[in-house]
Amino acid sequence: MGLSGYIHIALERAKYKLLKDGTYFGEIPGLKGVWAEGKTLETCRKELQEVLEDWIVLKIRDGDSLPKIDGHT
Repeated sequence: MGLSGYIHIALERAKYKLLKDGTYFGEIPGLKGVWAEGKTLETCRKELQEVLEDWIVLKIRDGDSLPKIDGHT
């Protein structure tokens, strides 16, 4: 599985909530610090993907391993 597959699987696990102020919050359980907010669900999804991609780059840069997601690394 390549990087795009890892991102796809991670995003499938994302959880979203509609907040009281009408904005959305999204996070990926098990990936500490990977969360986003947006005015619409679609904006939140796009922001979450960008955060995830940046998080992966930082993990790789720092020599940290990526956590397994549904058995995939």
